[in-house]
Amino acid sequence: MTKVAAKAALRRYRGALSSVDGARRQRTNPIFQLIFSLPCLYVIGRWLWPLSLAIPVKLGVAVLLLLASQYHSWSRLSSGSVFAPEFPRAIVIAFNWAFGAILLLALLQILVDLGTLVMLIVQRGTVVPDGVRYAIAALAALLAAIGVANAIRVPPVVDVEVAIRDLPPQFDGYRLLQLTDLHISRLFPAAWARKVVDRANASGGDLIVVTGDFIDGSVAMRRADVAPLAELRAPDGVYAIPGNHEYFFDYAAWMRHLTGMGIRMLPNAHMLLARVGARLVIAGVTDLSAPAVGQAGPDLGAALAGAPKSAPVVLLDHQPKMARQAAARGVALQLSGHTHGGMIRGFDRIFALANGGFVSGRYDVDRMTLYVSNGTGLWPGFALRLGRPPEMTRITLRRALPHDQ
Repeated sequence: MTKVAAKAALRRYRGALSSVDGARRQRTNPIFQLIFSLPCLYVIGRWLWPLSLAIPVKLGVAVLLLLASQYHSWSRLSSGSVFAPEFPRAIVIAFNWAFGAILLLALLQILVDLGTLVMLIVQRGTVVPDGVRYAIAALAALLAAIGVANAIRVPPVVDVEVAIRDLPPQFDGYRLLQLTDLHISRLFPAAWARKVVDRANASGGDLIVVTGDFIDGSVAMRRADVAPLAELRAPDGVYAIPGNHEYFFDYAAWMRHLTGMGIRMLPNAHMLLARVGARLVIAGVTDLSAPAVGQAGPDLGAALAGAPKSAPVVLLDHQPKMARQAAARGVALQLSGHTHGGMIRGFDRIFALANGGFVSGRYDVDRMTLYVSNGTGLWPGFALRLGRPPEMTRITLRRALPHDQ
């Protein structure tokens, strides 16, 4: 082995170690695996076992279900991290389909069981025929396939207009393109990233912002996959903040790498846009997960230090839960992601509990507009979208009319 090859191998090894260490700090609790195993156990006990099948067949199907339900354990074995499955893309897609189908089947079986309970109360004795069980399994498999297909497609550009109080007329019609939660990985590789970049560059945005969760994996693992992001182009540049996943995989290394690609990071910092004497502040904060790995947490005061008081502020904050604090500081518009829109319509209420009630779309928060994007990509550990499509968001700023202020 040459010295150059040896050094390259050492870099890859160190990158893998940083990935493992970051992930271990985040998810080593066995409760994490238990939670993801419960739907499978319910499916085996309430859907599979009552079927009129031979015991060896049931045992074989049960083993397959258990293997699919442990997707995150296999991910950890493949890379050291539950967040970065290092399998060929087709296998990652298959795992997401199988895992999603198990979850949906468990939910459908709960509905069947509730219906059976009602029938038992109304009339004595009721038997769920095998045909019903096979039908809900087929429905779960179909919905999971649709959900995965929706999750991995290149998202469309979604247009949103936001009225900004005290917006200088020079910025009326200014367009920001928001990308967020790209989660570039084996599931969202370089080819997908290239299509996203091409669509973003063609969107006509004056400024491109990325509100965190660029990746799943270390720099060594994702170097080629993120390379297309260096081609993002907008007249006023590309600005970004970290999301929580950057802290899982050597935050400092990723900040250096993304900056080296021409993406200007705003960790507790701001920049000024100027138009013929008028100014607009674009500020960014770090993620709430930062202190857990010894990094600086979000500090809006530091981010706005030195910013002109009269200029409207657009804040980039990966997680939406602190929106009311931002509104109290006079922020005009906050752009966030993190929630992936709740992924499945109806389940967004669960995500709302952990995110201050904010999950998807536009919110009026104490005279501040909060926009929570559904996300451009998705965590490859659970890539399923039903009723919550991915998006690239083109936000057009408008001057607020008197009745809007």
